[in-house]
Amino acid sequence: MGKLAEVWSFIGRYKYWVVAGIFLLIIGVFDENSLVRRFAHRREIHELKTEIDHYRRQYEEDSRMLKEITGNKDALEKVARERYLMKRENEDIFVFQKDMREDENEGN
Repeated sequence: MGKLAEVWSFIGRYKYWVVAGIFLLIIGVFDENSLVRRFAHRREIHELKTEIDHYRRQYEEDSRMLKEITGNKDALEKVARERYLMKRENEDIFVFQKDMREDENEGN
């Protein structure tokens, strides 16, 4: 019973500090809108905004390419040849690829 009396005495003496500490603990950690979750949500929002910017730039690039392709037959042929490896009759295509194993060994 001595320990319980000491704890109760401590709480009685520092009741405002104890209540403030419990309040901060609940708000900071245990609450649904805690500070920990707020920081996690803020980080997620930043990542999503970065992803939105990436896709917006990709959309603008693809829109520009579409306008160029629909307006110019030579541009359409260029894209078809570069991206889809299409070729004219009596023409050979050589595709050069970097060996990924060589790149890994150079980095070490």
